[in-house]
Amino acid sequence: MKNTRFRLIKISLLVTFIGFFTNIGAQEKKYKIHTVAFYNLENLFDTINDPKKFDEYSPMMELKTNKQQAYEQKIKNMARVLADIGRDVTGNAPSIIGVCEVENKTVLEDLVNDSLLVGNDYGIIHFDSPDIRGIDVALLFQKKAFSPTHTSTHELKLYDNDTQKRDYTRDQLLVSGLLEGEPIHIIVNHWPSRRGGEAKSEHKRLAAAKLNKYIIDSLQVIDPYAKILTMGDLNDNPNNKSIKSVLKAKNKPSKVGFKGIYNPYMDFYKNGLGTTAYRDNWSLFDQIMLTKPFLEKDYSTLRLYKASIFNKIYLIQNDGPYKGYPFRSWSDSGFSNGFSDHFPVYVFLIKEQ
Repeated sequence: MKNTRFRLIKISLLVTFIGFFTNIGAQEKKYKIHTVAFYNLENLFDTINDPKKFDEYSPMMELKTNKQQAYEQKIKNMARVLADIGRDVTGNAPSIIGVCEVENKTVLEDLVNDSLLVGNDYGIIHFDSPDIRGIDVALLFQKKAFSPTHTSTHELKLYDNDTQKRDYTRDQLLVSGLLEGEPIHIIVNHWPSRRGGEAKSEHKRLAAAKLNKYIIDSLQVIDPYAKILTMGDLNDNPNNKSIKSVLKAKNKPSKVGFKGIYNPYMDFYKNGLGTTAYRDNWSLFDQIMLTKPFLEKDYSTLRLYKASIFNKIYLIQNDGPYKGYPFRSWSDSGFSNGFSDHFPVYVFLIKEQ
């Protein structure tokens, strides 16, 4: 039933676009569409042991044989997905892609130089974070579409409630730049996991949300009408406190006030949809949220048109105990030749030419 709902969303989205652009043709107007996506790449590690990180505990480093072969196939699988997101509508790979669970810049260079992506000439924005597992967030962008003007990384300082020891986690990445000549800001997140239990770990994600809100507020002090997208694997659902109470995200554009935030994935979650599954329960941890200036109906500047979950059939496990789940890369037996334990999410931004 859940997969059927996913397919219906795709069909509905495509029909909507066909109708939209048929109407555009009648008015003799031209529109530019950009796909902006986020994808958790599920432990995209290289095969080299880095003594400064605990990368030896990564699934890649735990392989006893065929590490290089598995790495090369993992890169190809990730490239296939990224090249495919939004292509059925735009005819192109995403203009901007936020990613997480990457070990370093080298794996990203291998990714964007894969044969399926190299023609898009992706730039890479990446900083090494202090995460204990050695995983980072990053931003990929087509150089012909997006021009970065400022980048910064924002440290999230956490401490264990019991021991008061520092809990090292991912930074939040802020990238500002020009898309279609317009200034926009993208924040890429990978908030702390639920390891130890949702309730016990909740304070960590609340802290991450407060840092995220601080970054957004800082941008809006400079420009109250700033166009901001915040995206990532938040390890919280759209109805959790971090998103509803701290970010104060709303599920309807009409409810979003001045300097407010819209989360199109709230209604997806209410309808039973998700991006990752565990013990037969779906979570929608992967989200893209936008500030109010993206929500107006005047398409003379960049506006949000649609949000979606990218869940093509090849990304879904088709047999075994995890049938219907995202087809992940790693299992107890090693590399499964899958993709990720998360589905990507994406939005279409549209502008009249």
